[in-house]
Amino acid sequence: MNPTNITVHAKSRILEIAFEDGSEFEIPFELMRVYSPSAEVRGHGPGQEILQLGKRDVGIDGVEPVGNYGIRPVFTDGHTTGIYTWDFLYKLGRDHQQLWDAYLQQLHAAGYDGDTGRDPSAAAHNAKPAHGCGHHH
Repeated sequence: MNPTNITVHAKSRILEIAFEDGSEFEIPFELMRVYSPSAEVRGHGPGQEILQLGKRDVGIDGVEPVGNYGIRPVFTDGHTTGIYTWDFLYKLGRDHQQLWDAYLQQLHAAGYDGDTGRDPSAAAHNAKPAHGCGHHH
C-alpha cells in the first residue's frame, strides 16, 4: 500500500501519513525511533532487540526517500540507519496504541518507574556502546 501524503511536523514531533486506502495516521517520532527497523535497534535476530531509552524529545531533521517503497528518517539523535517501508509505517500507525503500551511495559520491566525511561537522562544513565550488536553500521 502506498502513501498519498506524508508531512513531517517538526514542532509537534509527528509524522502525518495518508494511504491510498483512505487511512490516515499521526505517528510520533518517538514511536518511530524506538521501533526503528534497523539492526541497531532490532539486533540481528529474535531476542536481540535493544530497548531504546531517552527518546521522548527526539526529532527528525530530514527524510530521505528509499526507492519507491519507503523512507529513511534522519533523527536528531544521529540515528539514520532505519529504512521505514510503507507497510511498516502503516503498521506503526494502525497499531500505535498497542505498540506504545508494549514499549512502556518494556521500560517498566527494565526498572523504570512511570515513563522515566523516556527522559533523555535515562539514556545517559544506561549508556552502552552505540552499536550494541558489536558491528559498525
